[in-house]
Amino acid sequence: MDSPAAPPVPRPAAPVRPEVAITTTAPVKRERRWSVAALCIVLAVVAGLGAAAAVTSASDRTKVIAIARDVPAGQALTAADLRVAEVSADAALSPVPASQKAPLVGRRPAVDLRQGGLLTASQLAGGSGLGDDKQQVGVQVKRGQAPAGTLAPGDKVLAVTTPAQGEQSSGKASAEAPPSTVSAVVVTVSRPDASGNVVVNLAVAVTDGPLLATRASQGRIAIVREPRS
Repeated sequence: MDSPAAPPVPRPAAPVRPEVAITTTAPVKRERRWSVAALCIVLAVVAGLGAAAAVTSASDRTKVIAIARDVPAGQALTAADLRVAEVSADAALSPVPASQKAPLVGRRPAVDLRQGGLLTASQLAGGSGLGDDKQQVGVQVKRGQAPAGTLAPGDKVLAVTTPAQGEQSSGKASAEAPPSTVSAVVVTVSRPDASGNVVVNLAVAVTDGPLLATRASQGRIAIVREPRS
């Protein structure tokens, strides 16, 4: 007699594997490429704007006259005193254009000019700019009869009459009498000669010009500088 068949044994269920999302690197690469492209576009735009600004700034610059070294008021300008500079155009400034450099040689400023500054038309006056409405007298001053190395154009001075050779004071009143003086303004001062003498060009009132010239021809003038303050 046949034995009954054994029942089938169920197979154990396989463990459930978690679902893993399938990813690829393609989207990441595409995103990076777009970022790099956008960055390049931004840099190109910025560079273009910078170049445009540089061109605009360069086109707004103009050539003008600048001061190459200090020049005192009243001293004639030379080519070495002037140089050409480029500055940005500004309506608030009115420097002399570089094209007018040649006619400036020989002109005399009405104020002191400082190295590095821009020359403006207001700094230049007709004539010397010092005492143009007065008479001018050249006075040769001997060593010791003027402040050494301190006189400058524009200084207010007193031209003091010194005693004539052999002239003697008579009496106490004469000795204490104030000396005769003429108020003047220094226009130019020459370099000292071998003896230390200088020629000072003085601007004086029209009533004092002949008197000062007479005393200067006799060598009877000493210069006293007034306080600059």
